[in-house]
Amino acid sequence: MKRVLISAAHKSSGKTTVSIGLCAALKQRGISVQPFKKGPDYIDPMWLSQASGRGCRNLDFYMMDHEEVISSFINNSSEFNLVEGNKGLYDGLALDGSNSNAALAKTLDLPVVLVIDARGMTRGIAPLILGYQSFDKDINIAGVILNNLGGSRHESKLRAVIAHYTDVPVIGAIQHDDRLSIIERHLGLMPSNESQETAAKIKTLGDAIEDQVELDKLITLANRPPLKSPPSTAKQQIFPAGSKVKIGIAQDRAFGFYYADDLDALTAAGAEIIPFDTTRDKRLPQMDGLFIGGGFPEVFAAELEANITMRNDIKNAIDKGMPVYAECGGLMYLSRQITYKGNTHTMVGAIPGDVIMHNRPVGRGYVQLSENTPHPWPRNTKQVENIKAHEFHYSSLENLPEDTKFVYRVARGHGIDGLHDGYLKNNLLACYAHLRSVNSNPWAERFVAFIRKLKQTGKVTELHSSH
Repeated sequence: MKRVLISAAHKSSGKTTVSIGLCAALKQRGISVQPFKKGPDYIDPMWLSQASGRGCRNLDFYMMDHEEVISSFINNSSEFNLVEGNKGLYDGLALDGSNSNAALAKTLDLPVVLVIDARGMTRGIAPLILGYQSFDKDINIAGVILNNLGGSRHESKLRAVIAHYTDVPVIGAIQHDDRLSIIERHLGLMPSNESQETAAKIKTLGDAIEDQVELDKLITLANRPPLKSPPSTAKQQIFPAGSKVKIGIAQDRAFGFYYADDLDALTAAGAEIIPFDTTRDKRLPQMDGLFIGGGFPEVFAAELEANITMRNDIKNAIDKGMPVYAECGGLMYLSRQITYKGNTHTMVGAIPGDVIMHNRPVGRGYVQLSENTPHPWPRNTKQVENIKAHEFHYSSLENLPEDTKFVYRVARGHGIDGLHDGYLKNNLLACYAHLRSVNSNPWAERFVAFIRKLKQTGKVTELHSSH
């Protein structure tokens, strides 16, 4: 089972562009590559998915238990499995490193390839590598990829130093090249769904990796014995005829933050996913429920505002009791208006509040929520009281009425107002927090059950059934 962890000494070392390039180069060789991303992230997985042609999966010790991490890795594995770390190899929340990239390497028996930003480095690269080797003897640092090199002389010096002082092979040396960079925004790289040039950028990265990384060495060091699957607790769900529900999902340039696992969980729970475009489609498709995930609606606010018929359809559907779930960017879109860089644009208006964009994060990182009494979705016996999620937003939702109802109390994080998250009105639930459908919080299963219940009781009829 070929598998490898692409990590680094610290963030911004270039491991994401290297990982994207590796996926593209290996795919070009005819190898089926399955990408994984450590931690909570949407943007890097979008690039990795496009480069590999397979949906990237997130592995997260905070929101998933160890058995879930292992099962997800095994169940989604392919011919070559590439895990991109987050931050540095030994970075993580816990002092003991139990949720670090290194801990993931141990859990999944992953050889580690360190991407080192070598700008300005010569002899000092040796103690860096030696320190990472000695810090935890159980970690197999199987190779290094030198990044951002200043020319052939610089590369030769570094190779000589590493060969003299360490036993770690150099499997790649990438020269500094502005063509290999990807535009960054406040949450990291620009999402791949926004750019018309994504395919060309991925090909450029793949070609650079093919030329400057010894892929045969990488493939060899990635050979590891199969992992043992943990006991499965999943039960096959069988739904009676007519119990399928249609869930419309906004998937376009403005909204693209969805976990592949969550979409799978919605399907497994009996949902048919109906994608639509909030910027270009004039009307909502036929659906029983609606999910609007995160993204960058502020960047496309003018286009969202201009699509009046779509905004009106969504507003009318919510007013009539359509079950709707919105996260972060989706919440922003459902507000009255978004103000960004001095411009204000009208949005759906289903939430009586106004979104203001800020220069610094309002909420960023892992969160912990507890449910208030009025949560509309049916409870599940598997779920725990405290819900672990994450948030990444530079916006705030302001001018809400004093009698606003919230579904969640925030024990950790910011949410909507520092104390609460989960705006609730009719059958709409809108959060800044991004949930993950896992054993301890099977939100996808609950949301589908909620839609099915409303549909079967006849309280909500299918939208645009006459279209």
